[in-house]
Amino acid sequence: MAPWRFALVFATQFIVPGVLMPFLPVVLAGHGLSATEIATVLAGASAVRLVAAPAVGRGTDGWGDARGVLLLAATGATCTVTGYALGQGFAGLLLLALLHALVGAPIMPLSDALAVSASRQFGFDYGRVRSAGSASFILAAIGAGLAVQAFGAVSVIWLAAAAYAGTALAVARLPRLAASGGGGGGLAAPFAFPAFRRVLPLSALIQGSHALVYGFGTLHWQAAGHSPAVVGLLWAEGVVAEVVLFLCSRPLVERLGPAGLAALAAGAGVLRWGLLAETTWLPALALAQLLHALTFGAMHLAAMRVLGTLPPGQAARAQTLHASLGTGLASGLLTFLAGPLYAAWGGAGFWVMAGLCAMALPLTLRLRTAMR
Repeated sequence: MAPWRFALVFATQFIVPGVLMPFLPVVLAGHGLSATEIATVLAGASAVRLVAAPAVGRGTDGWGDARGVLLLAATGATCTVTGYALGQGFAGLLLLALLHALVGAPIMPLSDALAVSASRQFGFDYGRVRSAGSASFILAAIGAGLAVQAFGAVSVIWLAAAAYAGTALAVARLPRLAASGGGGGGLAAPFAFPAFRRVLPLSALIQGSHALVYGFGTLHWQAAGHSPAVVGLLWAEGVVAEVVLFLCSRPLVERLGPAGLAALAAGAGVLRWGLLAETTWLPALALAQLLHALTFGAMHLAAMRVLGTLPPGQAARAQTLHASLGTGLASGLLTFLAGPLYAAWGGAGFWVMAGLCAMALPLTLRLRTAMR
């Protein structure tokens, strides 16, 4: 079984956030939505994803065909995303966003579930396969900027539709993994495993600590006098470092295990956010962005390692619950709080993010115990 089939699934689907994250608000504004209406559309979609992904995960485990569900989701998302190009007013776009979120919510967690299960079954390196998604995100963001400049903001919607269609085609070429037992027990079945319960707060604290830099890093650095080109390079540097970690992660994962990886991520987070809290000196910013490989990448690998130990019949539930409760809910709440935090404290607000990572450090010991 060729790992490149899974790499292609990640590469195609990560084009979507690469083109929509920067420019979907621009598309919505072009359809006449106000800033408040845009925020409502985006927040509503996020809320639907938090609920829909675990529900679909439970159904997928019961059905026993994650590949089939993923194919349906990617095909459906291909159709629904095109609605953003039409512009039906606030009410119409809000309904569209909710429908698109419902259809597309399981795509990433189910892709992870399939890749983790296949890596365990066929012995390939999950990190190398997942790196294709991060690399694709970089190229997509660059290409989206060029497309918007040449053809207008709505062009990114057609790029996203093409990417979803490519994902569906890539999923259709995946092998059918052997069906496994263990699909019963209800939505909360993964909580019976101590390691699953331990990794959720770690992901929430460490991945959630990125909220301030995601929301206000660019504004903070530009206010310090760094040009848009320099800021763009800083963001690209972080994702490139993430790709390098994923490509070379196997020895590190085997040596440290999930608890060691989580501890590395938490320690790097204390250092990274402390640097950003204290200085906007360019060499320090460059070092901080290199640490993205650890604060995001190492924690992601730790979580995937834990989820890979659960029964295959609960893989979809575990992945979707982790995506919703371990990262999505925490990141959403912290992003909401990041605005007032940055308005009150400015760059010093990064010390709060460092505090979250410091809180995660002792929790890694509980994960180590649970993994024994």
